[in-house]
Amino acid sequence: MTDSTLDPHDEPTFRVTEAARAAGVAPSTLRLWETQGLVAPARRASGQRLYSAADVARLQRISFLRREAGLNPAAIRATLEAEATPAAEPAITNEPMGAALRQLRQSRGETLEAVAQALGVSASALSTLERTGAGVSFKTLADLAQYYGTTVSALSGQDAPGGAVVRAQAARIWPMPVEGVRVEVLAEGRRQMDCHRFILAPGATSQGGYDHEGEEFITVIEGRFRITLDASEHYELGPGDSIYFESRRPHEWSNAADGQTVLIWINTPPTF
Repeated sequence: MTDSTLDPHDEPTFRVTEAARAAGVAPSTLRLWETQGLVAPARRASGQRLYSAADVARLQRISFLRREAGLNPAAIRATLEAEATPAAEPAITNEPMGAALRQLRQSRGETLEAVAQALGVSASALSTLERTGAGVSFKTLADLAQYYGTTVSALSGQDAPGGAVVRAQAARIWPMPVEGVRVEVLAEGRRQMDCHRFILAPGATSQGGYDHEGEEFITVIEGRFRITLDASEHYELGPGDSIYFESRRPHEWSNAADGQTVLIWINTPPTF
């Protein structure tokens, strides 16, 4: 957002600490970027800064340009202006997923506030997700699936029957409600493996570590992929590189390339 006042049609949903965590920086850094004209969050009457999903995506891009490209504030502003399009692209939404999450919460008799507190996110962010199927991080989506005893795959309709062959250019695409992440389903139906092609835009990240049961295999087709296991083991993979690990090990990841990164990502059993 560039307006310093709240727009009722685009109400920000992230506080400064949440937005800073999503961008991988300290809250004080967000305030510095504001003075440098890189971001302009909305504010409540009390002066509290509030960030929309679009603001958070912008912060992640700023963080990438500063950390990976080494750009100064002036160069970052110029890059962001060059990347801007005349009309903003519509947000990726998945309303059926949001409705499924709402039904799961209500079936357990839990409030938004209770679930938000358990996961360490804002109730407003969960409300946006349930209404529109958008506006959360990849980590939050994975944490929600685990909290409700289901999987991201199931929430996305991957349990639907499917044939043995998925043709090139015909893979079903999840309407993934996470900025910069495109997921293509490479094996439909109930299988012993979740088989996906991940296409990560520049700056795409899981925004934190998550874990679940099973084992995972990743191989990089294009670009560069950074993954951290147990918050201590750091790996950067290029084309042809692979990694295999137990899914219960907390893992967080990001696109480490200037352009897109393409992965083949397999989970077994299908617990993702």
